[in-house]
Amino acid sequence: MKGKEIQEWRDKIDQMSQRDMAHLLRFAPAGHPVFRSDLPLYDYFQGRFNALGGMTPQISKDIGWD
Repeated sequence: MKGKEIQEWRDKIDQMSQRDMAHLLRFAPAGHPVFRSDLPLYDYFQGRFNALGGMTPQISKDIGWD
């Protein structure tokens, strides 16, 4: 993944709501770019997600496990 693609993902993360982020965190397939340890996106994602309030019990219930 190149610098431009990483920036595109950062822009997407900036546009996501707390609920969108919770859904991605729970349901992203293995190897999803945001959660790959060889890329800098997870720390960026986690920082924004935490700033928005993280995974709350209500959001967890809303997105379910399906």
